[in-house]
Amino acid sequence: MLMEEVFDRLREFQEILTKRVEIEKEVEDIPKALVAQEELLSRLRKTYIEKHEAFVAAEALVKDLRGQLIEAEAAREAAEKQMDSISTQREYEALNKEIRDATDREHQLRKDLQKEERNLAEVEEAMRRDESMIKLQEGEISEKSTKINAERDSKVTEIEKLRKDETRVSSGIEKDVIFKFERIIRSKQGRGIVSVKGYVCNGCHMILPAQFVNEVRSGNRIIFCPYCSRILYYEESDDEGGDQLFVDIEAGSLSDLEDYSEEGEDDGDDDGFEDGDKDSSMDDSEE
Repeated sequence: MLMEEVFDRLREFQEILTKRVEIEKEVEDIPKALVAQEELLSRLRKTYIEKHEAFVAAEALVKDLRGQLIEAEAAREAAEKQMDSISTQREYEALNKEIRDATDREHQLRKDLQKEERNLAEVEEAMRRDESMIKLQEGEISEKSTKINAERDSKVTEIEKLRKDETRVSSGIEKDVIFKFERIIRSKQGRGIVSVKGYVCNGCHMILPAQFVNEVRSGNRIIFCPYCSRILYYEESDDEGGDQLFVDIEAGSLSDLEDYSEEGEDDGDDDGFEDGDKDSSMDDSEE
């Protein structure tokens, strides 16, 4: 396979892989669309439980007050019936006081009961609202989940198709090159193959030694940038003569580049390369 064809395939592979990476990120982000609603639903359920507990407590209190009111009414009525059988002033005063106390208690209990019944009704109404909101949120989440699952399945199908396209395009290219190239694309925002224009890598904008650039320009094999690790190809400069200044400054043998590459390797570790990846690229360039 001619190197020009290899570069064309790598560019096509780059385009396909970049698209796949974007879709995979979308698939990863899809569930996040439901996070806010699920959190709201969780809060509603927690609030509903708290209100239900308050409702049970209020219901028990209302039941107890009703029982006490019945007892107070019965005590007052019993005391009133005894009025017909008293014979002394002292008995009358004692019984009259008992009736007044029972009446006062009855009034207070009725007042407390009305208050707690209103509170019970308010809590019950709040529970109904929460129940409606919970059902609404559950319905929306269920509907969105169905759509999301369909969207995810569609994107997964698209990803599988892109993987097949990657396999087709990369056929005939060394697996080690494809492996490195994919890691470069993922760590370099979708740019794994860049031009050398003049004596500058258009990926990291570092000036390269003249002999190294000549190796790239010859196009006999795949060469990785010693600084940014991208695959390099040569692009004619608009003003080749104007770049002679860089040649005078940076010209040297490939052995000079070893000093640069050692520094580049340290920086490259942050790009996800394992130890030795860039060494192998340099070994390739020095063969």
